[in-house]
Formats: sequence, structure tokens, C-alpha cells
Amino acid sequence: MINFRYHVVSIAAVFLALALGLIVGTAAFNGPAADSLAAQVDEMGKTNNQLRDQLNHLNEEAEQEERFATEVGPWAVGSRLNGKRVLVLTTTDAEKDYVDGVTEALKAAGVTVTGQLAFQKRFVDPASKEELLDLVDNSTPETVTGLPTNTNGAETASALLAAVLVDRTPAVTQEQRTKTLTAFTGSYLVGATVKEPAEAVLVLAGAPYKEKDAGKLNAGLKTIVEQFDKAGPLLVAAESTAGDGNLVGAVRGDSTLSKPVSTVDNAGSPQGRVGVMLALADQIEGKTPGHYGVSGQNGLVPKAPAGAKNGS
Repeated sequence: MINFRYHVVSIAAVFLALALGLIVGTAAFNGPAADSLAAQVDEMGKTNNQLRDQLNHLNEEAEQEERFATEVGPWAVGSRLNGKRVLVLTTTDAEKDYVDGVTEALKAAGVTVTGQLAFQKRFVDPASKEELLDLVDNSTPETVTGLPTNTNGAETASALLAAVLVDRTPAVTQEQRTKTLTAFTGSYLVGATVKEPAEAVLVLAGAPYKEKDAGKLNAGLKTIVEQFDKAGPLLVAAESTAGDGNLVGAVRGDSTLSKPVSTVDNAGSPQGRVGVMLALADQIEGKTPGHYGVSGQNGLVPKAPAGAKNGS
């Protein structure tokens, strides 16, 4: 990507060239003035070329870093994720490249992605609570009991979805799972196709909401995490911890939720994707949860077990 400094140098060179043309064509100026401007234009051109070379070098480094993480990630995690069933949850505003990058890395490590569901903003809007509760009443399998009985629609609906999408006893049939998902598809969920239950959940958070009711909307996302955490191992990841209400920051700041849930705050980067795979493997294996990434209190990525080789 051409940066701002590159554009400034280019524009300056153009104006100097125009000035040189005017001076050369004006009888009032000649000789030394024209030579001086010509030298400046030449120097600007050299600087411009140097910046272009630096930019190309940085782009090459970024590509190498991406390739390195893609190749090393599966090696680092070894067979720990091979055949594991993971449900991926996002919001509809999460960046596609970041979400795709993480899911592809998981698949390369042998993960079976049971489904990839995106929550619409309406799901966490308090104004939707009555409709959500009606959907819960009409789509709850007989084998699912113990759902929240308050008036928080997002909480009750999240608990129901967790019950039908994650391993549980008694098991939910595929027919029951499809019925529940169909009820929420469209207005509240996108991509609701899940063929089997998951043994772990990965939440890929987008940027926090910023509108008038952002506080309530972001709190609703945290509610989703709380309910799915009750169903099984869970990891929350984001591209960064920027912005008020950021989901990773909210989890880390909750003294209760931060204990069972792991987080990764740089999942949009190659290193972050490796961190996601390692942290997810730890969660599935029942190891102590941790918080990783640029601002992670437990390091950039989980530490390798003593004596471990190639993630085994």
C-alpha cells in the first residue's frame, strides 16, 4: 500500500517540475536558478525511488510473515486439533478477511468447523426481547430444559442456541437442531447451517458497536459469550482491543468470565492465528485458560508444554 509520505514526495516533485518549466521558459530567470531546481527535482526523484523500494521490501516482508505463520501454525499445534469439532460464531460486521483467515487456519490444522454463524445486531438489541422469547418458546426441543426464565431475550435465546449447537446430554437430534436454527435464521442469524454439535466454540468478535445504544448492544454480545461458555470450552478472539465495549476487553475485565474463557487480541495477524489455534487446543484439553496477544497478560501465544515437540 502506498503510504502518505510517498504521496507527499511525489506531489512535491511534480510541483518542482512545473516550477522548473516555468523558470526555463521565462527570460527573467536562467542559468543558476534553473540548475538548482533541476537538482532538487532529481533529488526528489531519487528519494521517491528509495521510498518505493522500502515499500516493496515491507510488502515482501509482510507476505513472508503471512506465509511463515500459515506454514508454522499447523506444525506448532501438531495433531492437537485434528478432528476436533469447533463452532465459529461472529457478528455480521466482522471483517471477512480476518474471519476467513482464522477459519482456514483451523481447517489446515485438522479442525472440523461444524458451522459458521453470524449474529445480526437485532439479536442483541433489547427491543427484540419479546420476539426472541417467542422464538424460544416455539423452537425449544423437549430435551432442552433449564433455560433462563427472565425477560432477557438475548440471554434466553443464546442459552437455547448453545444447547442445540454444542455437545450435551441428552443429545439434540439433527431435526431438532435444524428446527431451532431455522427459527432464528434471517432476522437474527446468518449462515445457520450446522450438521453436528461442536465440542468447543470460537467467537470471532468484530469491532464494538458505537451508536447511541452501543453500551446495551455490546453487553448483549458479552451475554452470548456467557451462555455459550456454560455449554463447553470457549475462546474469544478479535483483531484488537481497540474501542469502548470491545468484546475481548470486556471478557478480560470480568473477574468471573475471564477465568473459564481464553482470549486472543490479535487474531487478524498471522501470529494471532497461531495463538488462536494453540489457545483453542488448550481449552479443548482442559488446560488453564489464558489471555494472549499484543495486550495479553499471559504472553503472545500459549507456552508449549514441557518436553513437547511439534505440538504433540
